[in-house]
Order: sequence, then structure tokens, then C-alpha cells
Amino acid sequence: MTDIYVGLMSGTSMDGVDAVVVDFSQAKPKLLAHHQQAIPAKLLGQLHGLCSPANNEIATMAEASVAVAELFASSANQAIQQAGLSSQDISAIGSHGQTIRHFPELNFSLQIGSPSHIAVQSNVDVIADFRNKDMALGGQGAPLVPAFHQAMFSSPDEARFIVNIGGIANLTRLLPEQTLLGYDTGPGNTLLDQHFKRHHPHGLDYDDNGQWGRSGSCKQALLKQMLADDYFALAAPKSTGREYFHLAWLDRFLEQPEFAQLAPVDVQCTLHHLSCQSIAQELLDAEKGTIYLCGGGDNNGFLLELLAKALPKLTLSRTSKLGIPEQALEAMAFAWLARCFKLKQAGNASSVTGASRTAILGALYPAQ
Repeated sequence: MTDIYVGLMSGTSMDGVDAVVVDFSQAKPKLLAHHQQAIPAKLLGQLHGLCSPANNEIATMAEASVAVAELFASSANQAIQQAGLSSQDISAIGSHGQTIRHFPELNFSLQIGSPSHIAVQSNVDVIADFRNKDMALGGQGAPLVPAFHQAMFSSPDEARFIVNIGGIANLTRLLPEQTLLGYDTGPGNTLLDQHFKRHHPHGLDYDDNGQWGRSGSCKQALLKQMLADDYFALAAPKSTGREYFHLAWLDRFLEQPEFAQLAPVDVQCTLHHLSCQSIAQELLDAEKGTIYLCGGGDNNGFLLELLAKALPKLTLSRTSKLGIPEQALEAMAFAWLARCFKLKQAGNASSVTGASRTAILGALYPAQ
């Protein structure tokens, strides 16, 4: 059997599906193909709706789960074709699925995108449901990528901080001779995107390069109240999602008399500062080292300027400088997790998630 795996990822920002083909036969994994596919408008609407309670949601979830699986299978097939390979060349597909609810307080996380449908339509075994084993062991089930970051990026000579700015931002601390730590810091792009779309319903789905936010001014009183949310004070391990940081969360602040008349552009600017400060406050203890950025937010110039200003002692870089492209990294992590499953190796880090022990993560959905 080959040592080639496919990774499939759609994150909390729901900005599309990433499919990668990765060859793990050498010490350093080789990315053979990376295919990105947008989520169709109808499905995107269903997925947004499923992130909060609604009528008839079981039927909606069933329809969306099959549609997500078909989109994932199509993405996998195109990536395999792009790599010049066939289904017989692939050991397994690691599918993250699309998270619609993440409830660490209930020891439960739900990702849709039927793995059996993906297996049938790709003719490749699928490994999926990576989070719930960790949660059964008392863990948060998230973030799962820090174990991959440690395997790929650890250095005995440099303090490295991997900051993934997706819908939710997460941080991995790779410090020489210290225990691995990683956790969700709070909203990355999710509030920025949702607030932008509320006020720009007929155009881009996101604030391109942070240009709209940059044109506003930060309202310190609002920022202070938002940063006082209990989540930011929680000690690690901790994880969150868009079912917590959503427009209703934001509206609780904006409905207060002192903020009710704020211009939307000033709110957008303040949300940029919120994303920045919730990441930066976790790194203020670092005297030196490099932040390696990945995720969609690393294309937001305004956000990166704010981060550089907030953390002058640290160098800002990107994971591509370490050999893994920013946009492919999370999907590669799920290819790696599928490989861990096949090799009967642990995929979680209990110091990150809080699980009582390390464990083999995922479940097998055979193609045959």
C-alpha cells in the first residue's frame, strides 16, 4: 500500500473546501495536489442556518450532510486527478466534515458530510469523526491540529507559535523542551465575515484585506466589553466555535444604548481589534520567537498590521516558510490524522485538549 493520503477540510468560516493529496513516504511530507472548491450558495445558506437552533433542522441536516459529502467527494476526486493519480493509489481519505455544533461542555461535537457517501463516490476508504473519541476521554475534541504542528514544525532552537486564523483562531505553542499547548483564542474571521455580509449583502463574502475595517475607528469601550467575555479569561484547554461567537453574541453589545448608534464601519474596525487582541494577549509572555501564520485571516493586511503592532517582540512569518502552504495546512493535518489511524498511532495531544490520555482518533468507512 502506498503512503499517500487525501485530506478534506471545511472550517468554521465556511469559505470553501480544501482537498489535498499528500505523500508521507519521506521524512518531510510532500504536497502533491491542492484543490479548493467553493460551497454552493444554497448549501452555504443551509449550513449557516444549522449553526443555531431552527425548525425542521433534522431534515435540513440530512439534506445538507449528503450535499457536503458529494462536494467533499468531488473535491477529493479532482485533487487525486490533479496529482495524476487514481483511487487505487490512495491509502485513505481523512475527512474533517463540516462542523455545525461543537459543545465541549456536553462532550459532543457534530460534523456533517456523510463519510459513507464520500467513500462510495471516491472509491477510497474514509476516516472521519476525529473529535468525539477525544471528547469521550474528557477532552475538548479541539483543536486537533497542534499535534500535527508539533510533528511538522517543532524546533530545538526556536520558540515557534503557529497561529491559524480561520473562522475561529487557534494558537499552538511550540517551545523547546516544553509541553505542547494549543487552544482556540476566540473569533478569527467569523464575526468579521458575518458583520461584513450583514452590511454588504450583494458582493464579496468577506472584508477584502480588511479595507472596510481599516476605514473605521476602534471603539475602545465596546472592545473592552467584548474582551471581558468569560471565554477569553478561561484557562486552556479550551475550544469554541461559531455557535458561540455569532451575530447574536455581537448584538448583545450593540443593543446597549451606548453602542446602539455606532456606525457599522466602526464596529468592523473594533472587531478587527477584538480578533487581534484575543490572539495577542495569549502571547504577551513571549520574549522572543516567531509567529507562523496560516488560515484565511493571514490574507487580511489590516489584521496582520494590528498583530505586528501588538506583539513587537515577535517576528511575523507564514507556515509556507517552513514548507507547508498556509491554505493547505489544515487539510494536510486531516490527511496526517487518517494516516495516524491506519498506523494505529495517537492523533491527539492530551496536554492540548485535556483528554485523560492520547488515543487513536477517527472511525473507518470502507469503500468496498
